[in-house]
Amino acid sequence: MRMHTNAPKLSMFQVLACGAAIVTLSMGIRHGFGLWLQPITQEMGWTRQSFALAIAIQNLSWGLIGIFVGMVADRFGAFRVLIGGAVLYGLGLVGMALSPTELMFALTTGVLIGAAQAGTTYAVIYGVLGRQIAPEKRSWAMGVAAAAGSFGQFLMVPVEGLLISSLGWQEALMALALMVLLIVPLAFGLREPGFKGAAPVQRSQTIAQALAEAFRTPSFVLLTAGYFVCGFQVVFIGVHMPSYLKDHGLSPQVASFSLALIGLFNVFGTYLAGSLGQRVPRRFILAFIYFARSVAITIFLLVPLTPWSVYVFSAVMGTLWLSTVPPTNATVAQIFGIQHLSMLGGLVFFSHQIGSFMGVWLGGYLYDSTGSYDIVWYIAIGLGVLAGLVNLPIREQPLQREAPQPA
Repeated sequence: MRMHTNAPKLSMFQVLACGAAIVTLSMGIRHGFGLWLQPITQEMGWTRQSFALAIAIQNLSWGLIGIFVGMVADRFGAFRVLIGGAVLYGLGLVGMALSPTELMFALTTGVLIGAAQAGTTYAVIYGVLGRQIAPEKRSWAMGVAAAAGSFGQFLMVPVEGLLISSLGWQEALMALALMVLLIVPLAFGLREPGFKGAAPVQRSQTIAQALAEAFRTPSFVLLTAGYFVCGFQVVFIGVHMPSYLKDHGLSPQVASFSLALIGLFNVFGTYLAGSLGQRVPRRFILAFIYFARSVAITIFLLVPLTPWSVYVFSAVMGTLWLSTVPPTNATVAQIFGIQHLSMLGGLVFFSHQIGSFMGVWLGGYLYDSTGSYDIVWYIAIGLGVLAGLVNLPIREQPLQREAPQPA
């Protein structure tokens, strides 16, 4: 069965409401995993490194599996992928609660939950938005979905902390396993009319042709390189900022408030970036974000470290935190179209996750080697400048294909 361009579409409100709720749940739960570090390692007698390794594996699993999940979502629709992702997420959270060994913990918390996040977050949801929402509103809609993920961080982290304090860490994970299954009914709201048949959708490009075309396109390569830097910066700061502040004599409450401010201002930043993407060339938005991050980090390191300097830095970085997501994915859709959007978005996101792995690992490695985070901060500044420069020459115009490629 061929999915025609004039196939009936879902209402924009339905797509945005269900997509935003799914991202809020999936990303919100994920942002709170750091709260389980001390309870799990202390009770199980594991090292912090073993917990961190599982989370690092989760990032890589999310990125790598996301490419293939995107292929499935593009071919058969997001509905089936979301159902499978929700079930995997529930199983992964149960495994996280009950794993008796570090290896099992890495397999469930790392591999399984990473795969679940690939099937319940941006790449899959943005594929639906790209197919169901008109191009002139696409960047704005992606900003709304990204803002929902940011609000999930602000909302769910306190909820998870309350669950741990009232139920205990294992029972709290079981409660989250039930909560994440709410994605299943929400997925019905994203069941696309063009994917109701059992036969695969016929396409003008095969997956191999789409991948070859993407890697032959310099703008795709530049966009992917910039996204690596995004992952490096945000995960390094998100994971190591509390320890950095503690090393300099600030209280844990300052670190907690800092992360909450990042989540809150991230809501506004992602929405603003998505809205501006409808009116301003997205390469300029992305370049500004990366340059602004480098400036913010530089000023943060130069001024005296006080609670208020931390709060101002957190608000600024929160505004810039995931604001790269809507313009990056909207640019992919504009250049290549929506036919393989989830797959290509997943491929770009894999670069982000490699950067995430490097940021969290290099932060720990260089701190252990030098006793300071200074070198990693300097790397983050330099990478931000580099990412800003590589985004400037990106060409956002749709590719002009000479003739349809046989499937």
